[in-house]
Amino acid sequence: MELTLLLLQDFMNYQALLTEVNAIARQAGAAILEIYGREAKLDVTTKENDSPLTEADLAAHRIIVDALQELTPALPILSEESKAISWEQRQSWQTYWLVDPLDGTKEFINRNGEFTVNIALIDNGRPVLGVVYVPVLDIGYTGSPEGAWKEENGKREAIQTAAIQEDQHTVSVVASRSHKGEDLEAWLERAAERFPQMELLSMGSSLKICLVAEGKADIYPRLALTSEWDTGAAQAILEAAGGLLTDADFNIYRYNQKEDILNPFFFAIGDRAFDWQSI
Repeated sequence: MELTLLLLQDFMNYQALLTEVNAIARQAGAAILEIYGREAKLDVTTKENDSPLTEADLAAHRIIVDALQELTPALPILSEESKAISWEQRQSWQTYWLVDPLDGTKEFINRNGEFTVNIALIDNGRPVLGVVYVPVLDIGYTGSPEGAWKEENGKREAIQTAAIQEDQHTVSVVASRSHKGEDLEAWLERAAERFPQMELLSMGSSLKICLVAEGKADIYPRLALTSEWDTGAAQAILEAAGGLLTDADFNIYRYNQKEDILNPFFFAIGDRAFDWQSI
């Protein structure tokens, strides 16, 4: 905590730091868009885990890492495109940046626009500040202990999660566009028995969690594997907007607590008061 306190003293408050990080995310987004707009076929390689990698991932990574190192030279950075960092090194980190330079590379390759730039500040396992930027739409989501906001068309407005009114509420469930399976189908069947009306929204990248944060969806059940850089920034925004991100046992998810960086199955929840565990 001492390092974070010093960091915040330097910037006076979270809001000033959020402004700086938001600008970095937009710089990375501009670099992504430059590549996205080319008419030539995108050059795609495959990483060891079989996930795709493009020039845009690497360009955004370099911009973000360089800018964060200049902004907060004392803080380590864990990016999806970083070289492997051992658990022996990471487990000593109290405060660090967690980055996905281009979340939704498959969406980027498919040119559907549903990809984001994700930057989170993690402190003692908690995402305390987050920026999710959508380059194609020029929409930014930000969150800190001071609140959560959405910036669109030059306007910045506070956002919050929606409350459930079980008897008359149309429950909106957001799901991955490219990752579905039997566990999710089973959960959806149980939810359909509970609610009189239910709609399913499909979306790519961390936008799914942001939809819950701004009250356009009620829950995002992610019953497939992801990595910590996929969720850190959006979780900070969701919690700032009044929601929660929990593991499958409904414990609040925390970061850098184990050797691998894979997330367990999780739920991004809008209404904290509703008994989601009963479904």
